[in-house]
Amino acid sequence: MSASRKRVAWFATKGSGTNEALRIQTLLSGLADVDIVELPFDKGAKLSSAKKLWAEVRKTNPDLLVMEGTGIAGGAVCLLSKLLKGIPFVFSSGDAVGPYVASHAPLLGWAFALYERILCRWCSGFIGWTPYLVGRALTFGAPRGMTAAGWVIGSEQHKASRVEVRSRWGVPQDHLVVGLVGNLQWNANRHCCYGWDLVQAIQRIERRDLSVVIVGDGSGLPKLREAAGALLDKCIFLSGPVPLDEVMNVLSAVDVASLPQSMDGVGMFRYTTKFPEYAAAGLPIVTNQTPAAYDLGGDWIWRLKGAAPWDALYLDALVAWMNGLSREDVNTKSAAVPRSMVNFNRQDQVRRTKNFIEDILGSSGKD
Repeated sequence: MSASRKRVAWFATKGSGTNEALRIQTLLSGLADVDIVELPFDKGAKLSSAKKLWAEVRKTNPDLLVMEGTGIAGGAVCLLSKLLKGIPFVFSSGDAVGPYVASHAPLLGWAFALYERILCRWCSGFIGWTPYLVGRALTFGAPRGMTAAGWVIGSEQHKASRVEVRSRWGVPQDHLVVGLVGNLQWNANRHCCYGWDLVQAIQRIERRDLSVVIVGDGSGLPKLREAAGALLDKCIFLSGPVPLDEVMNVLSAVDVASLPQSMDGVGMFRYTTKFPEYAAAGLPIVTNQTPAAYDLGGDWIWRLKGAAPWDALYLDALVAWMNGLSREDVNTKSAAVPRSMVNFNRQDQVRRTKNFIEDILGSSGKD
């Protein structure tokens, strides 16, 4: 590496080789005049990874450290690098840290809320997955921020036919299908995971020409299977995980995409990467009344009442919507779906990240 060139080191707290690692690697790919160094991180061995990460930071001595995620092991290394070596850092996040942790472990929420504020106050810049998160970070003291909302992965593979995918899973060809693709991690505090609302609602509907398809893996998958009961593989289909580049194929089987969020400090700050994927697949969305549902949506979105997917009001609204859903409704909404969304343009995000990082390198530098 040239001694005159700036050096940026990056890592993802979700782990090397994950979709979040790919995200930050892509965002930094426009920095043609900067040496980019990836630092390995293993989410399954956080303590040892943090030690190795600190050793690599000391060895590479970058001009800027970039972290995708907010894990405390990685964040501690960023803070140490700033405190002990004067290395500025930038971090990127898709969730409000304090509220997210509090939703899973209420007693730890306050500690992670403090940690979130310290990260924001000490960083040189914040890359938020939504403008709402950027505003939150700026309020907490981040000196600058930008939005990079993500993009569709594998849209060019959207080739499989509806008949083919439905036949593979045994989904009736004449059914209306409501589907969801996501990380099915069980929230013991809320007694819920993605797809839980669909499984509960379809067991209460009167019609027999509607199915739900839930794609993904996680600790909630066995619980969804148990809750599905006798309806499993009849009108409730749980496919398990699929590769990222197969997601668009999977969506060929679906008529309407489900994307509920909580109306709180977690869900209100989210877009979720599923918005552009569902739009690229031409799918209208059923969700609730979050900011993103208004800011990104139009006539192609159903916005149901209810504060969260586990809220009785939302479940009642979902049941009523399922009972009343018609093929005509789906066709009308589908015709209004934008096949591409400017908020999720990859090339634009790479360009803006390049400008953002270059400006930080030019103005802050090592202390």
